[in-house]
Amino acid sequence: MDRTSKIVRTSLLGIAANILLAGFKAAAGLVSGSIAIVMDAVNNLSDALSSLITLIGARIAARKPDKKHPFGHGRVEYLTATVIAIIVLYAGVTSMVESVRKIINPMDPEYQSWNLIVIAAAVVVKVLLGRHVKKTGEMLDSASLQASGKDALMDAVISASTLLAAFIFIHFGVSLEAWLAAVISLFILRTGWEILTGALSDILGSRVDPELSRAIKQTILGFDGVHGVYDLVVTSYGPEKMIASVHIAVDDTMTADVLDKLQRDIAVAVLQNHGVIVTGVSVYSVSTKNPEYTQMLDTVMKIVSAHPDILQLHGFYVDPETKQMGFDLVVSFDAPSAEKLLGSIKSEVESTYPGYTVNITQDYDVSD
Repeated sequence: MDRTSKIVRTSLLGIAANILLAGFKAAAGLVSGSIAIVMDAVNNLSDALSSLITLIGARIAARKPDKKHPFGHGRVEYLTATVIAIIVLYAGVTSMVESVRKIINPMDPEYQSWNLIVIAAAVVVKVLLGRHVKKTGEMLDSASLQASGKDALMDAVISASTLLAAFIFIHFGVSLEAWLAAVISLFILRTGWEILTGALSDILGSRVDPELSRAIKQTILGFDGVHGVYDLVVTSYGPEKMIASVHIAVDDTMTADVLDKLQRDIAVAVLQNHGVIVTGVSVYSVSTKNPEYTQMLDTVMKIVSAHPDILQLHGFYVDPETKQMGFDLVVSFDAPSAEKLLGSIKSEVESTYPGYTVNITQDYDVSD
């Protein structure tokens, strides 16, 4: 069974379970007069809608690439997660409004045994459903399924709280219904906000997972002749489509045919080991002909290392004949002013090597 089929099957299971739970809870809440149970039922309906949106999104995301969308439609899953977040937030706002009304105009509930049995059963179902959906979402790297799974587990906590409120009312005569409903609303709002911020982060373009970036770099460093790996940029076009570009440092004596094979081998290894498509391998040459190269690099490194906002130096080159020197610097996002920092380093290096023109390229801290 492929990824899309698994997402569809899991979503259908979530829809069926949530519709049944919503029906039973709505009946129990209306009969008992429990606002907390009714709000819990509304939350289940929103979960069913979320699963339906996940299902539709999975179908769209599975469409083959076309001329208009050559990288496929995988990013639709990030949009469906955003829609789910909006639904959850709406459910939280409406339930909070209703809870406040009940706090102002309280009404004691009338619990019956079957009401409580329904809620207890719902707790068990939601725990099992939530764990299954969340685990499946993590296995398939589906943001929508993971969001639905987290929401389901939160529902189990909410239902368990409703049971606790019923127990307190039955044994102590204290009604916490409206207040509990307000607390439930806060939990719903928090869950919606977490889902929304995560989805928006994926849409904007989040930092590549540190473990993945380090693993890719280690794979590339494993090839003979590669002295360093830099500027790894991984762009996600959906959970199953990641495209990367990278710079490698090699000796300046490497011939074009050897370099061509090396680039091809790197692309194959990264795809096989990490599922990432490498579309470009650029080259920094390491000088083997200039005897002063290593000494000059060490001197520049000492100057650069005195500035804590500089995370890395690479791409160093020097041409004694034209008096040109250049290198790339990775600047921390915490640096107050990257422009002033690079200007200061440029002045220091040019003072150390008078007559040389120093060219510094600013790189960004895009991967670990």
